[in-house]
Amino acid sequence: MREREMAENQSNANGSLKTYDAHVPEIKFTKLFINGKFVDSVKGRTLETIDPRNGQATARVAEGDKEDVDLAVKAARQAFDHGPWPRMPGYQRGRIMSKFADLIEENIDELAALDTIDAGKLFSVGKAQDIPHAATMLRYYAGAADKIHGEVLKMSRELHGYTLREPVGVIAHIIPWNFPTAVFFMKVAPALAAGCTMVVKPAEQTPLSALFYAHLAKKAGIPDGVINIVTGFGRTAGAAISNHMDIDMVSFTGSTEVGRIVMQAAATSNLKQVSLELGGKSPLIIFDDVDLDAATDLALTGILHNKGEICVAGSRVYVQEGIYEEFKNKLVAKAKAWPVGDPFDPNVRHGPQVDKKQFEKILAYIEHGKREGATLLTGGERLGTEGYYIQPTIFTNVKEDNMIVKDEIFGPIMSLMKFKTTEEVIKRANDTRYGLAAGVLTKNIDMANTVSRSIRAGTIWINCYFAFDNDCPLGGYKMSGFGRDFGLDALHKYLQVKSVVTPIYKSPWL
Repeated sequence: MREREMAENQSNANGSLKTYDAHVPEIKFTKLFINGKFVDSVKGRTLETIDPRNGQATARVAEGDKEDVDLAVKAARQAFDHGPWPRMPGYQRGRIMSKFADLIEENIDELAALDTIDAGKLFSVGKAQDIPHAATMLRYYAGAADKIHGEVLKMSRELHGYTLREPVGVIAHIIPWNFPTAVFFMKVAPALAAGCTMVVKPAEQTPLSALFYAHLAKKAGIPDGVINIVTGFGRTAGAAISNHMDIDMVSFTGSTEVGRIVMQAAATSNLKQVSLELGGKSPLIIFDDVDLDAATDLALTGILHNKGEICVAGSRVYVQEGIYEEFKNKLVAKAKAWPVGDPFDPNVRHGPQVDKKQFEKILAYIEHGKREGATLLTGGERLGTEGYYIQPTIFTNVKEDNMIVKDEIFGPIMSLMKFKTTEEVIKRANDTRYGLAAGVLTKNIDMANTVSRSIRAGTIWINCYFAFDNDCPLGGYKMSGFGRDFGLDALHKYLQVKSVVTPIYKSPWL
């Protein structure tokens, strides 16, 4: 079935890919959301959103700038310093967050479609995973909102001490374009539970669902000023956020290069706290005792999920030499049968890249791979004549210093490599400036434990991949950043620890 579907898509490769007949929703919200109201940008500017299926404009959205960021921060500051949200009992915050989750579930189809026309994400995956998971995240942190407490300290002197956990204050969330819904709530949900107020800047490529979520937040009863959305470009709105003197923390997910700029701006302004979840070049290590069919399926999903636009993509695949040739042949056959096409089509597993810039960047890396002497096993070309579709691409005979092995490409390109010993593969897997995630496939528990403790990365998946969970922290080592999302670690990230100390005898100063 999959082979026939792929053949049908490939038959259009010299022309336009077939457009699936799907209902594209009306774009209802295109203005900035500041202090509980949808408003035009101060300068009246707008930016185009582009449907990556065809490169055509879908809407014009307000383009926020420094003046708009100032207004949003002012609203968030007022809401934090004088509003009810940080002072509200945690249980009450949790009830409002749960109502927010209910409203998301009532609008799943429309929200999934917005992310499809903005980012090229699979509509079926949005309906089944991304949007429902947003509601799940809100409920997870809603349940934690009334369980925020400090500790009583056993002091070494005649003192009574305890700690309080208090919200950090005004948070800026800068959201990437690859998971516009998932990352929105990965940041917003724990910050809401902590009692913070916030300014959210979605990526300029994918603003539509964030504005819809602002509407639902208002409807759920989240007070004005608690969530503010400023759509715009990183070089203007994002820079204004990073430099703003009245923002207490920036939580950023994106590239390492931009993360460095955010951190520098935070340091040279008011020394605001920074949390960075940055790039990755994750290794997937496959030992010779695995089931080949299961391992090739997992390896393909590890690089082709979300068309490779995922920070933890398993882009470096190391296969033990005893099974390498058989593994390679199975992998290539499955890659050629991988259905690429319109993301509204339920039979498709791989939509277009997010925009023309990313599309051209990926194609340029494919040419780099060829020039550096790597062997192209399959793919390496665009599909169709419109939209931003790229074939699943696998290189072999690559070297560790090749650009396609070193750089985060953020696309459907796998580097397939052979290894002999455990010591060798650990060294090669760690030979990267990144450290976000890794995968290990083996039936040997001792081997799995050895390798997982040896790889310098924030998440290690054993005999699975993309195994995310609300309870499981996600974050990086090395140049993949610092700070954690998901789990209670994310909640604590948005809380300050305050120590309170009193003497346990009558003070001579009273």
